[in-house]
Amino acid sequence: MNAFGEDGSTSHRSSAATTVSGRTGTHPDAYPARMGGAFEADVFALTAAKRAADLSVSVCLPARDEEATVGQIVATVRRSLVEGVPLVDEVVVIDDGSVDTTAEVAAWEGATVLPAAGILPDLPPGSGKGNALWKSLYACSGDVICWLDADVRNFGAHFVTRLLHPLLTDPTVGFVKGYYRRPLHGEATGGGRVTELMARPVISALFPHLAGIVQPLAGEYAGRRALLETVPFVEGWGVEIGLLIDLVANFGLEAIAQADLDVRDHRNRPLEELGPQAMAILVTGLRRAGVPVDKRLAELVRYDDDQHAERIGVEIRERPPMVSVPAYRVKFGRELSA
Repeated sequence: MNAFGEDGSTSHRSSAATTVSGRTGTHPDAYPARMGGAFEADVFALTAAKRAADLSVSVCLPARDEEATVGQIVATVRRSLVEGVPLVDEVVVIDDGSVDTTAEVAAWEGATVLPAAGILPDLPPGSGKGNALWKSLYACSGDVICWLDADVRNFGAHFVTRLLHPLLTDPTVGFVKGYYRRPLHGEATGGGRVTELMARPVISALFPHLAGIVQPLAGEYAGRRALLETVPFVEGWGVEIGLLIDLVANFGLEAIAQADLDVRDHRNRPLEELGPQAMAILVTGLRRAGVPVDKRLAELVRYDDDQHAERIGVEIRERPPMVSVPAYRVKFGRELSA
């Protein structure tokens, strides 16, 4: 039993406090203390807490063309947290149209691999990371879902255990965001360019109560199904900031925790791929701040080296709360509130 009902409701909301690793601060801009590794050393106690709370846990990786890294991540979770101790009940990879061997590598290492296009195929087609995450709510069976990016080079089991710890030990926590130091091109820091140049300004200007979230675009996070199923999912790159804003708006900062994952080393994208990401984040923030935005694909206009205009489509469509999908309600025994 936890503080959230099956419909995700909670009787208490607040915009003045943030839960961080099981602790509550009184100022929204207060950054969390760094988490130690004590609970990792006793993963058996964490597993016992999961059993006592009568919860099941899914680890899910949305992936597209990540053959170089997805196998090691899946293998680490399977060996350490499925076979080593029964902390994780399933490892699922949602293959979002890979043209490399991502699906084969993940399956070889023991993941259940599902093509995004094959999940809820009767619904209108979608695209983007957020669409794959949204579909994973239907595909995964866990009461708690832990999402991981599939391009991390230095993945360790602590990514999962630190994200799960607040959820399994504190029934008032509903969602946990990871944070970390982000190296770039061999330097200890400098990663997270879209975070620094777009996400933080959007949050500081429009959602200052979220300024205490250290890595608002982190792709490593975990949450209770009862909350996640009640909010919309932006289909493209705006999904992380959209989830954060919506979950806090619905359930209060006291339902959010942050987990220190130490260092995250991943494939850094070239600059030309970051503009569309930044635009998706900007549009998501503006929309949630009440600024009307066309629901069709946005278009980013930029210029090449010869000063020729390029028009880049940016996915900004949104999937509705999963609990509104009839097939989902049937599968998970949900009833819509009157």
